[in-house]
Amino acid sequence: MSIEVGSKVEGKVTGIANFGAFIDLGDKKTGLVHISEVSDSYVENINEVLEVGQTVTVKVLSIADDGKIGLSIRKAQDKPVEEAPKKKVPQRPKSSSYSSNNKRSSAAAPKKDDFDSLMNSFLKDSEDRLTSLKRNTENKRGGRGGRRG
Repeated sequence: MSIEVGSKVEGKVTGIANFGAFIDLGDKKTGLVHISEVSDSYVENINEVLEVGQTVTVKVLSIADDGKIGLSIRKAQDKPVEEAPKKKVPQRPKSSSYSSNNKRSSAAAPKKDDFDSLMNSFLKDSEDRLTSLKRNTENKRGGRGGRRG
């Protein structure tokens, strides 16, 4: 069976490294599943998700000129297709609240004031923290106006 970009293939995990897992695809071909392509959720330790000898379905992402094969377990699953509509649902109500209807635009005005006040307080707090941080580090380094012994 020839391995082509975009095809789904069964393979066996032959090795695990900190950065990913090596998958034996048969016909003396081995590919790599990067740790970011193992699962839709964050994977800190790949050993908690995969084991050597485990059979997995992978999708071929790329085949380099030097023969390296890039694979993905998460894209081989049909779940990303189902999640796509979920991501669009929250965007629709947000866009509808900013329509040209006067009632909605007048309701959005207080939110703008709230945002401005939040932004101003954030900037003030941020400047205060930066000033304090600079003051503390300058004293430790003996910078501008620091005590000299």
